[in-house]
Amino acid sequence: MFRFAHPHLLWLLAVVPPMVIFYIYTRIRRRRLLKQYGNPEIINNLMPGVATGKLKLKFYLQILALICMIFALAGPQFGSKLETVKKKGVEVMICLDVSNSMLAKDIAPNRLEKSKQILSRLVDQMKDDKVGLIVFAGDAFTQLPITNDYVSAKMFLSSINPKMVSSQGTAIGDAINLAVRSFTPNEASEKAIVVITDGENHEGNAPEAAKNALAKGIKVNVIGVGSAQGAPVPDDSGRQNSFRKDKSGNVVVTKLNEEMAQEIAAAGEGIYVRADNTNGAQKAIIDAVNNMNKTELESRVYSDYDEKYQWFIWAALIILVINIFILDRKNNVLSKIKIFEK
Repeated sequence: MFRFAHPHLLWLLAVVPPMVIFYIYTRIRRRRLLKQYGNPEIINNLMPGVATGKLKLKFYLQILALICMIFALAGPQFGSKLETVKKKGVEVMICLDVSNSMLAKDIAPNRLEKSKQILSRLVDQMKDDKVGLIVFAGDAFTQLPITNDYVSAKMFLSSINPKMVSSQGTAIGDAINLAVRSFTPNEASEKAIVVITDGENHEGNAPEAAKNALAKGIKVNVIGVGSAQGAPVPDDSGRQNSFRKDKSGNVVVTKLNEEMAQEIAAAGEGIYVRADNTNGAQKAIIDAVNNMNKTELESRVYSDYDEKYQWFIWAALIILVINIFILDRKNNVLSKIKIFEK
């Protein structure tokens, strides 16, 4: 296969035709001016050293060198093949709580945005690892299948909001079970689950799900988001200091269920860390992932095209060197050699 890396630069070739046309015009005009002084054949005999053919050759060689340089700038590339690339890494499935309680602002700017910031930094630290994303509230859904496309991971992460899951609740167990099924089948790499939640409205089966994950060699780490004092949950009105209320008219206050979060982490033999307004949780979870044993992950990618611009640069240089050694005047020694005359 063949292509140009910068095909838009081929528009520079548009300068070649005007240059050739201008050169032809000047040649015609020169002949007309010579005719004003007399018979061109007689005038040419008065200038025996002038080699008009060499002047033409030098011009066309210069044009050819210019074309070669333009092709070189456009970046000609040849060939592409499918090859198997092996990289060492781990697999991490992220389970992010998107229930309404995650909008509480006991952590700035709020629990959900703080969680997204932590996870974004985690993705930034990944190199050859694979990452997937699950969102959950009353139900759990795969937002991003396991992949090494970090750009897509951060794009999906930035777009997460509580409206993505209609049913409210905190189905941590369902999220963990879905994460276990979402890892690459038959992959020998070390795997881990990172759950980030406030633990509110917990449905009770999360520690058991964490134990089942551990039985398959998958550790479950938990980041608790929120404070023990809690904070009111904003409503859907969008007005400042407007909060959700229960059936009795009381403002709903959400608190971090730290005891439950720790129980889940203990069942999955992972770490538990509480997120606050510092970067402690972020550093702890990044360290936990970096300390996992890196094993070979296999993925199929297309290799880059081979750069061949050097060919055109060498061609242009050779042409210009030849052009330098072509003199404007006739060579007296060579002109005396008459190969075809008796």
